Amino acid sequence: MSKMRMSTKNVTRRGFLSGAGLATLAAAIAPRTAFAAETPANADIRDNAVPPAERKLTFLFQGDSITDGGRGRNLSDLNHHIGHGYVFAIVSRLGADFPSAGFKFHNRGLSGNKVSDLERRWKRDALNINPDVLSILIGVNDLLANQNKSRDAYDAATFEKKYRGILDKSRAANPNLLLVLAPPFMYKVGFAEKSWDFWGKETKPRAELVRKIAKDYGAVLVDYPAVFERAEKIAPIQHWTWDGCHPTVYAHELMAREWIKQVSTRLSFLKKYNY
Repeated sequence: MSKMRMSTKNVTRRGFLSGAGLATLAAAIAPRTAFAAETPANADIRDNAVPPAERKLTFLFQGDSITDGGRGRNLSDLNHHIGHGYVFAIVSRLGADFPSAGFKFHNRGLSGNKVSDLERRWKRDALNINPDVLSILIGVNDLLANQNKSRDAYDAATFEKKYRGILDKSRAANPNLLLVLAPPFMYKVGFAEKSWDFWGKETKPRAELVRKIAKDYGAVLVDYPAVFERAEKIAPIQHWTWDGCHPTVYAHELMAREWIKQVSTRLSFLKKYNY
């Protein structure tokens, strides 16, 4: 009799899992899949997916700590040189899915950098690399210097002049360079919450300035603030950033998906991801 009851119980549990249980599970995971379609199977996108004109590209990622992602400074250490942020998520995907395309990837993001710091190291860390695709995310530390009234702080006009200056140098070195620009972002979490009067007022205009620069240079715009606005409707902003500006692991994944989605408008092989 006890065996009969156990069997009935198991059947009931199986019925739940195949019916209402699966419906509940589907509802639970829907928000996490709302930003992208499924990644295609590797077998479908290897080798022949990259047209000749898009092969052997050199990708360079530049910016501050968000791009840095804790990367190792020993460039011969191929286990750590890309870091562990959105750049890692992009590079690991492309390198695994298109192994015969001959791509090269470089991360030169540097924690604490402002656009003036990029300017000072641009020859060494950008022009000498001679990228085909240049991706830049910068601006938060420029604002932080203003908030702290640092000696090296400067206004929005100087920020724009310096930003355009490094883009001009890059385009002069490679007229066919594909630029990928992203606006800075900040949210009312952690240290930013304590000084939100400043960050709430200053971040959006600076982001809008980068959008304008991207338009003027015909660059791909990867609008991370728009991504996080959508994400915040699904989970609290604390799920996506732990201190206001630095993304969590989950947010870095959203950033990688958005980067691929937007750059796919210029590089056709990326459309295989269908984000």
